[in-house]
Amino acid sequence: MSAEEQDKRPSAAAKRRVDEIFGDVLPDTTSDEREPGQRTPEPDSWYLENRPPHHDR
Repeated sequence: MSAEEQDKRPSAAAKRRVDEIFGDVLPDTTSDEREPGQRTPEPDSWYLENRPPHHDR
């Protein structure tokens, strides 16, 4: 890789800053890497599964 191409790549610090702002957009695994029945949990699924009983009233 030439020096000119290396200059165009974002630095590790810049990439880390972008990740801090926007978060991890892509999942860790793709759908073809997961088990057929396994789904990515919904954002609120943990809260719904762990809801205290008094919230059901």
